[in-house]
Amino acid sequence: MNLLLHHGFGCPQMWKEIYPGLVSSGYRVIMYDRRGYGRSERGGDFKAFYVSVRFRPESVKELELLLDALALDKVYLVGQCEGGVVAVDFAAKFPNRVLSLVTSRTQCFSEMPMTEFNAMKFTKKFAELDDDLKNKLLDWHGEKYAEPFFKQFVRYGGAYGKDVFDLKPVLLEVTCPALVLYPDRSFLFDVEQGVAFHKHLTGGELAVLPRCGHNTYEQQPQEYVRHLLNFLARHQT
Repeated sequence: MNLLLHHGFGCPQMWKEIYPGLVSSGYRVIMYDRRGYGRSERGGDFKAFYVSVRFRPESVKELELLLDALALDKVYLVGQCEGGVVAVDFAAKFPNRVLSLVTSRTQCFSEMPMTEFNAMKFTKKFAELDDDLKNKLLDWHGEKYAEPFFKQFVRYGGAYGKDVFDLKPVLLEVTCPALVLYPDRSFLFDVEQGVAFHKHLTGGELAVLPRCGHNTYEQQPQEYVRHLLNFLARHQT
């Protein structure tokens, strides 16, 4: 069973070019909206929750409850960007429940507070976004939440928090086979982030997607699926 975790702007719709390749190869796939993303319930304290130290551990708890509700003992985890952070945290806390881990363009560390990093990288207001991106966010999150959610993300950074971010200590606790997929020309994270990510994994593998921008799942979906399937085949249990 492959469980796909969306990125910080996303929802399961982002996987539309990825999951069919897994299904056609015989894998079962689960996708879900994390709390406050897509069309899931936000709760009255979502903004406070989003920027709090609760965000990461409660996202892990949410995933644990989902697996329990579905009576799934073990899964293959695939996480995109922020979804990769949740997947890493889960794999470190519940090593016996994760058969393998795949992350794509997930940040490894920052050298400045994430509020400063996001302010430097995200310079456009919602109204100034390209129509394709704006319409995608509206479709994913609905007219009521798309713009405030965008503002919230670019200001605070979601799972990455408000301060300096460092996933390296958690990566050292991941014991399952793990594949790091990284683009070579992301506007957010240098490819060196992928190298550092890989080096801190005990059972890590690294695949760099050449001439690929930040949204690996959109820009090179066939290569993405090919790497996924090859990795899963190498680590079948």
